[in-house]
Amino acid sequence: MKIGVLGSGDVAKTLASGFLQHGHDTMVGTRDTQKLAQWAGDHPQGRTGSFAETAAFGDVVVLAVKGDAAAAVLDAAGAANLAGKPVIDTTNPIADAPPDNGVLRFFTNLDDSLLERHQRQFAGVHFVKAFNSVGNNRMVNPQFPGGKPTMFICGNDAGAKQTVGGLLDQFGWEVADMGTAEAARAIEPLCMLWCIPGFLRNEWTHAFKLLHSST
Repeated sequence: MKIGVLGSGDVAKTLASGFLQHGHDTMVGTRDTQKLAQWAGDHPQGRTGSFAETAAFGDVVVLAVKGDAAAAVLDAAGAANLAGKPVIDTTNPIADAPPDNGVLRFFTNLDDSLLERHQRQFAGVHFVKAFNSVGNNRMVNPQFPGGKPTMFICGNDAGAKQTVGGLLDQFGWEVADMGTAEAARAIEPLCMLWCIPGFLRNEWTHAFKLLHSST
């Protein structure tokens, strides 16, 4: 599968490396390809390009940028290049403000998630929320004593979620589909919960697990 990753930060590079590792033809998009020079040198089988080139390249596109930059990056990627494609939305609406006793501040509220804003901005794109509630060093092939961790996803298109679920399975995740885009109002704040042990006790190696009863 062709995967286009929009972003040049740690999350983007980690996921792009993971897709290459699992056999996918991968391009990473950025405004300045020099930001990806080291990554490109370490991954000669990967590709780099502009946001628009990367969005056009991918059968699946990954939005892996800061939440407050996401709308501009989607604009640069181009609606026509994204139309009809699954777009994995990893973003969180983290405000430019310090945490409050370990709790991040968001620039959204519980009645309107960042995923929903992206979906309204690009109605023809099949956004799927994923990878927003774990650190980048545990996104690909996570290993935990309790077995596979759970990745909570949501989105309006069933086919897009099935595609993303297959990729998550390759990466070693159990998938929990929480429904339509509105569920991102609950999934995005998991980032807050995940970060609290890190800010308070410098613990950054955990992940969430959804347990199911047999009865």
